Amino acid sequence: MKILVAEKIADTGIGMLMAAGHQVDVILDLSAEDLLQVIGGYDALIVRSATQANREVIETAVNLKVIGRAGVGVDNVDVEAATEHGVIVCNAPTSNVVSAAEQTMALMLAVARRTPQANASMKQGLWERNKFTGNELYQKTLAIFGIGRIGGLVAARARSFEMRCIGYDPYATQERADEIGVALYDNIDDILPQADFITVHLPKTKETIGMFGPDQFAKMKDGVYLVNAARGGIYDELALADAIRSGKVAGAGIDVYATEPCTESPLHELDAAVLVPHLGASTVEAQERAGIQIAEYVNLGLEGRMVPTAVNVPLVPDDVMTAVRPFVEAAQTAGVFLAQLAGGAIESLTVRVFGDLAKNDCTLLGSAALRGVFSLFSDAPVNFVNASYIAEQRGVKVRVETSEMRTEYASKVTFEARCGAESYEVSITTFGSYDTVRIISVMGFMLDLIPKKYIYIVSYPDRPGQLGRIGTMLGEAGINISTMEIGIREDSDRVLVMMNVDDPIDTELRARIDASVGSERGWFIQL
Repeated sequence: MKILVAEKIADTGIGMLMAAGHQVDVILDLSAEDLLQVIGGYDALIVRSATQANREVIETAVNLKVIGRAGVGVDNVDVEAATEHGVIVCNAPTSNVVSAAEQTMALMLAVARRTPQANASMKQGLWERNKFTGNELYQKTLAIFGIGRIGGLVAARARSFEMRCIGYDPYATQERADEIGVALYDNIDDILPQADFITVHLPKTKETIGMFGPDQFAKMKDGVYLVNAARGGIYDELALADAIRSGKVAGAGIDVYATEPCTESPLHELDAAVLVPHLGASTVEAQERAGIQIAEYVNLGLEGRMVPTAVNVPLVPDDVMTAVRPFVEAAQTAGVFLAQLAGGAIESLTVRVFGDLAKNDCTLLGSAALRGVFSLFSDAPVNFVNASYIAEQRGVKVRVETSEMRTEYASKVTFEARCGAESYEVSITTFGSYDTVRIISVMGFMLDLIPKKYIYIVSYPDRPGQLGRIGTMLGEAGINISTMEIGIREDSDRVLVMMNVDDPIDTELRARIDASVGSERGWFIQL
C-alpha cells in the first residue's frame, strides 16, 4: 500500500514501513492545497503536529485507511470525520513519557536551584553566589495532579530524592496510587496547602483548562514551586504571574502554553519563571520511539488488525487489553469461519464469553468478530472503527454476554450467528501464543483443532467405514489431510469431522463425498 509521510519521523520507522512491503513517500512541507492534490492516492498518512488532517483532507482521501500521529495528541486530526469514513486514527502516546518525566524533574530542579538565572548572571560576567540561594527537593512534599504514565514516572524519580508524593486524579484507582507510592486525595483543596512543589500531568479538557486560578493559588503554601510540562492553560497564566509577583509562588517551570508559539506573556517579564519552548518530547530518544511506534501501528492498521492506540476505537484500559488481546485475533478468525459456515446473510451475532476472560469488558471481541464476518462480504475496508457501523447499516444485531462460570477451559468464547431460522455456532479458545486459536466446538460437536488455511467439514451418520471413504476420495483427488478431529454430540447419532487440508476442495468433489457418506451438507472454509 502507499503511505505518505508528511513530516519528519525517524529513519527506523520509515524502514519498518518499507520492510512491510509498502511504498513510502516522504514529502515534507506540503501546503494545505498540495496535500489535497496528492492525498487521494494514499492508503495511510503519517503526520506530527504541523500538518492538518481536517475533514476536507479526509473526504478527499478516498483510499485512506489510517492516519498516524507520531506523537501524543491528535489535535490536528479531525477524528470525527475520520471515524465517519472508517479511517483509523492512532498516535504514539508512550513515545515521550520518559522524556516528559525527565523534563518535569529538570524544571523542578531548575526553579528550585535558580539555575537558569545563575547561568544568565555568569554570562554577564558576574559572580553572584549569595543571590541564587535555592531549595532542596529532599523530604519536600510533591503534589502530582494526574497519576497516569508520566505522573507515575515522575513519582518514581521524586522518590529517589526522598520526596513525599501526594496526588489527585479522579480517574485513578487506589491500587494505582499504592503501586506508584502516591497518597491519593479526593479533594484538590486538601492537597494545595500541603505541597512544596506542584506538577500537573493532565489532558487538555474543558475541566482542566484554567483549573488553577486565583482561588487555587490563594490556598497554596507560601513559596510553592510549580511545574507544567503537560498541556498549556492548566495554570491560568495571568493568575500565575500575579502569584509569582506576590511571592506566593517562588518559581514556576513552564514548558507548555495556552497559545503556541508563545512569544510574549506576563510570565516573560518574571525572573522566577523558567520558560522553555515545549521541549518535553524534544529528545533524540523520544523522536526515535515515536517513529518506531507509529510505524508499527500504521502497519497494523493497514493489515486491518487491532491498533492499540487507535483514538477512535473505544478506549480499552491496559489491564483489560492485556487480558483480552489474546482473543482478539482469535475472534476475527472465528468471524471469518462463522461467515462461511453460515453461507448467507447473518441477521444477528451473539458472543458468549466464559471463564476467567469474562471478568473483563469483552465488548472488543464483538467488534473483532464483526470484522471477520464482514471482511468476506463488504467492498469497503473493514476495521475496528467501522465494523459496528457496517453492522448497523446492514441490520445485524450484535450482543456480547459474559459468564464467569468455568467450562472445561479456563476461558472460552462461543460465537453464534442466526440466519433466519438457522443457527450456526463455533467456540474457540487460545493456546500457546496470541496467534494460536483452537476451535473446540462446531455446531455443538465437541472437538479440538488448530485451524489452518484450508478447512473441510463434513457431518454424517456414525457408521463404520465412513471416514475411510472420505480419505480415499480426497486422496484420489490429490488432496492431503494434514490434521483432523472427529467431533461428537451426546444428543446426536451423527459425527462431525473437521480437517485441515493442503488444497482447496471444489464443489463437485464435496457433493460426491456428501452422497457417499450420507452428509446433508459439507463445508469448505478458507481462512
